[in-house]
Amino acid sequence: MGAIERSTYRFEPEFSVIHQNGAVHVYHQGEFIQEIPFTFHGQYPEHDQIEQIVDDYCHKHNID
Repeated sequence: MGAIERSTYRFEPEFSVIHQNGAVHVYHQGEFIQEIPFTFHGQYPEHDQIEQIVDDYCHKHNID
């Protein structure tokens, strides 16, 4: 699962299958802004789950 780019923001997901958790790292113009933690079940997080995290963040912060 690769990075997602929106406007001048980059969202980089990483996760641990063993611990069943992960985080989306938010960067703005290359500078780290925030880590958004999440949990999941199964072999890996669903792509839709990551997209929803990014969409929610963008909506909350008025990012197109």
